[in-house]
Amino acid sequence: MTDVRFDGRVALVTGAGVGLGRSHALGLAARGAKVVVNDLGGAVDGKGSGSDAAKAVVEEIRAMGGEALANGADVSDHAQVKSMVAEAIDTFGRVDILVNNAGILRDKTFAKMEMADFQAVMDVHLLGSANCTHALWPQMVAQGYGRIVFTTSASGMYGNFGQSNYGAAKAGMLGLMNVLAIEGAKFDIRANMLAPSAATRMTESLLSEDVLALLQPETITPGVLALVSEDAPTKMVLGAGAGCFAEIQIRETQGVALTDDALTPEAVLGAMDQIRDPAGAEPMDHAFAQTRKYARMAAAARGLPLPWDE
Repeated sequence: MTDVRFDGRVALVTGAGVGLGRSHALGLAARGAKVVVNDLGGAVDGKGSGSDAAKAVVEEIRAMGGEALANGADVSDHAQVKSMVAEAIDTFGRVDILVNNAGILRDKTFAKMEMADFQAVMDVHLLGSANCTHALWPQMVAQGYGRIVFTTSASGMYGNFGQSNYGAAKAGMLGLMNVLAIEGAKFDIRANMLAPSAATRMTESLLSEDVLALLQPETITPGVLALVSEDAPTKMVLGAGAGCFAEIQIRETQGVALTDDALTPEAVLGAMDQIRDPAGAEPMDHAFAQTRKYARMAAAARGLPLPWDE
């Protein structure tokens, strides 16, 4: 297989001053990319700011012979993001790769959570990712090339106690990624998601030292580099941790078609085992694929002609 290289490419990595973002920025630079290192420099909860972390990563990249630019934009602020993208293009001429990695935590049970904390987490993770992607989208369309990674979480895919805000934000990225993978296809813009399990500021208080030693960010970055490479897939959710990689998939079961007198809530409950049977489950390529499926099933159950040619 050809070596993955990013010579001539420019990457923007948000939240790149520490942890996963720093590892991704260094990994991209080591393989030839010019890197915009974005980091607000705040605490884990998003409070405070400072550009020292981003500047330190830039110095690491320059020390290895690479080119990099530090930027302290707050990704939740659309105007700051637009200014950051303009600076990146003015400096390097283009941006080919976007790794949406910036994030904060404000964990509490939903009953005890202030809505301001819910909003703050949504603003950084989901809106911040949308801001950065939206600011770069016209550039990627014009150049006919783009690679975008959203950073989701097992909390968004599977749920986690005390993280309703974080889980909602991370799950919201799935819908955004799915749509952008479709809309970007004709421009060779590929959108994917990473679901990392890593030893970072966000997890160091939750895991034992032995587990943290296995889950270093450097064990995850190869997955990101694959997702933003020339040969990247699109519309994929890649689980990653400790050098382990797996695809997280959303699939729909075959289900049942209820008609006439059987179209009742009681019948739905009675058919729940069949509805939830994973045998034959398959992914839907897009929303209309589900509509077609249900129309076909309903027509067949009623003995009607199929509404679409097979």
